[in-house]
Amino acid sequence: MAPDTDSATTVEPRDGAPLWAGRVSLTRRILAVNIFALAMLAGGFFYLDSYRARLVDDRLGQAEREVRILADSLDAAMVSQEPRLLVGFGATTEARVRTYAPDGRLTGDSWTLSGPNYRLIDPAEQRWEREAARYLDRIIDAVVGAERPPPYAEPAKDDAGDWPELVAAKRTHHSQVYLRRAPDRTHMISAAAPIGRSGALVLTTANARDIVRTVRAERLRLGIVLALVTIVSILLSLFLARTIVRPLRRLARAAVRVRLGRAREVVVPRLPSRRDEIGLLARAVSDMSHALNQRIDAIEAFAADVTHELKNPLASLGSALEALDRVKDPALAAQLLGIARADVRRLDRLITDVSDASRIDAQLARARFEPVDLGAMIESIVGTYAERGVERGVRMAFARPRVGVAVVMGEDQRLARVVQNLVDNAISFSPDGGLVQISATRVAHEVIVSIEDEGPGVPQESREAVFRRFHSERPPGEEFGRHSGLGLAIAKTIMEGHGGRIDIEDRRDGRNGAHFAIRLPAATTGEVA
Repeated sequence: MAPDTDSATTVEPRDGAPLWAGRVSLTRRILAVNIFALAMLAGGFFYLDSYRARLVDDRLGQAEREVRILADSLDAAMVSQEPRLLVGFGATTEARVRTYAPDGRLTGDSWTLSGPNYRLIDPAEQRWEREAARYLDRIIDAVVGAERPPPYAEPAKDDAGDWPELVAAKRTHHSQVYLRRAPDRTHMISAAAPIGRSGALVLTTANARDIVRTVRAERLRLGIVLALVTIVSILLSLFLARTIVRPLRRLARAAVRVRLGRAREVVVPRLPSRRDEIGLLARAVSDMSHALNQRIDAIEAFAADVTHELKNPLASLGSALEALDRVKDPALAAQLLGIARADVRRLDRLITDVSDASRIDAQLARARFEPVDLGAMIESIVGTYAERGVERGVRMAFARPRVGVAVVMGEDQRLARVVQNLVDNAISFSPDGGLVQISATRVAHEVIVSIEDEGPGVPQESREAVFRRFHSERPPGEEFGRHSGLGLAIAKTIMEGHGGRIDIEDRRDGRNGAHFAIRLPAATTGEVA
């Protein structure tokens, strides 16, 4: 037994699909397409990173404006007003404001004057949910490649040299803004600016937790949407896999079983409830399997009929040869030799017809049809009969149609054989001196060839049986074995291969005899051209 995956090596035409598509199962391809769509949705996390960057930039700009305003205010204020400005500005902006003397000493601190207005949180003091959120922040920042600011820490000795932004502001005489990261991963923004009155500097720092909260809230919403879409996408993928892949697998298994020679055991699902392409495929495969079963049955019946038909002349030939050894009478020996020769001719004719009948389907499937003028072809056949003479004085008459009227698409030799078989059949059933009439005409979209004889005709109940293989109803007095019983069967097969048919009717004039009508689709103008 061949493995399930055996197949002939063929070169299949490309259907436009990429080469890798044929190596990946449909289920995985469906999941991959949906997951790709989810990946595009997950790209929203990159947008959140840019959104956070814009928030931070806005806050940095705000801090720079505030420190310049405070520096100008301190420069314009009297020394006695500085503490009140530091406390008020710190309370308003929720920042810590410190001033330094030109030599770097700390001269003022809003926290010393009014107490802290924010607190750096130690992550160890928070619940595990916060640590989980920070862990998720680190993962997402690593994925999107977010910029990682340096950590923030209060200097051990608080003087101007401990603050890079103060050093840069003093050197450039312009305000400077720095971004740092608190222990709980929130943003610490510090801004420094020179005070023009005494050359002192001012520094403000703020703990921007609202940025983290805003980004996390948006990330949570996006995560919920992504999770819901993921669940729906997976369910839809499984649904598609169930409704597409599963019936295809059933059809594939049934086709494999048919290929392995168990066609009669296989019930190919027809999926009558489906009206899509899979339903069409299922019904096509089921019809193909049914046709294959019919073909197998026909082949088996044909083989049995061939065996039966071959045994008869072989048995007669064997009996004649055995009797020939014991016969001494020359006349009887000559009679037995005649029987043997007749059986050999019958076997030769039978084998030839069987060979033609068995190959005709395959030959027609490969044949290239061309325009055939049945009028000219029948005229040539009738001329051949006239040249060699028709037995028993049977006459033939052909009503030749106009040129180009009876044109069909087909293989001329096969169509000629159909006409010859029907003409031979009409001649064999015609009485001595009888008339066989042939006509060809076009009616609407059909070309009809009629062959009538003056014989006994074909009874109504036998008009289907005469087209069966090895069915033989011969006229009285005809030599036994002269015909194989395959002529009309071969003619019917040829006609079906050309999209036509053969009908047996009564004669139109009401007289005795058979009327065979060949009906073929007429060739169109474009086909003839």
